[in-house]
Amino acid sequence: MYMPTPIAECQKTERQSKQYILLTELQKMTREIPLNFQQRIPCSLLSSLASSLLDETVFEIVLHLKEIQQMTERKLMEQRANLHKSHKAQKIDMQKKQEEALNACVARPHNLPLVKKQIEEETQALEVKIKDEVQKMDERIVLELDSCVSDQQSTLEKAGVPGFYQTTNPLDVRLQMYLLQFIYKLHDGIPNS
Repeated sequence: MYMPTPIAECQKTERQSKQYILLTELQKMTREIPLNFQQRIPCSLLSSLASSLLDETVFEIVLHLKEIQQMTERKLMEQRANLHKSHKAQKIDMQKKQEEALNACVARPHNLPLVKKQIEEETQALEVKIKDEVQKMDERIVLELDSCVSDQQSTLEKAGVPGFYQTTNPLDVRLQMYLLQFIYKLHDGIPNS
């Protein structure tokens, strides 16, 4: 017959105590989010989440995913900033050429209406091109961020973290974001036992 050792009993008690602390903190945090999301988080989900957080691996996974997301966001912001710089340079270059064309009309004033029309068409064409490039960049950024979210969901689901599964439903994604915020806060605020 198995008789638990005092050490095993102590470890079990510590584990139960930590799980209770985690569950209590999760319940407190849940009360701070909007009511429509509170109603989507049953106590059983919080209890399962608290249990899964007893293993420090979940915190490590979540922090690693956060680092990857931050690197991706920085890269995308940098690409968008570079596109903006490129557009600014194109506008400056075009303005210089347009000024030269207008200055050339001093000697030939009869060309001024034609040059002004060309300048207007060039300006409009560049604006359309810039708008199109920015829209395509923004669409690519959204797709890449959506892919990042999907990867996070998949990783957390495979790690067995309750509440995480692949979805594009905005309410479910927002709920998962709240759960991630809870995990970050718990990582920063609950002492390790």
